[in-house]
Amino acid sequence: MPTVHDPERKRALVMRLKRVEGQLRGIQKLIETDTDCEKVAQQLSAARKALDKTFFAMVGCVIAQGDVPADDVADMLSRFS
Repeated sequence: MPTVHDPERKRALVMRLKRVEGQLRGIQKLIETDTDCEKVAQQLSAARKALDKTFFAMVGCVIAQGDVPADDVADMLSRFS
């Protein structure tokens, strides 16, 4: 059963987060160089969506483990999304 400790899943999650980290650094540079606000907002939206995808991948891991009842997964989704 796949868990976050599964090397392949762990690697995929870490790689996603590293990409988001790069996006955030890019956004910081955009702000520092007085880039148009709409372009900054667009990049912020992309970073937020990337984090959301990572979050849902983690929720998938929780579901795949099977040791959290469905109602608890639903509560987690409503609390954190």
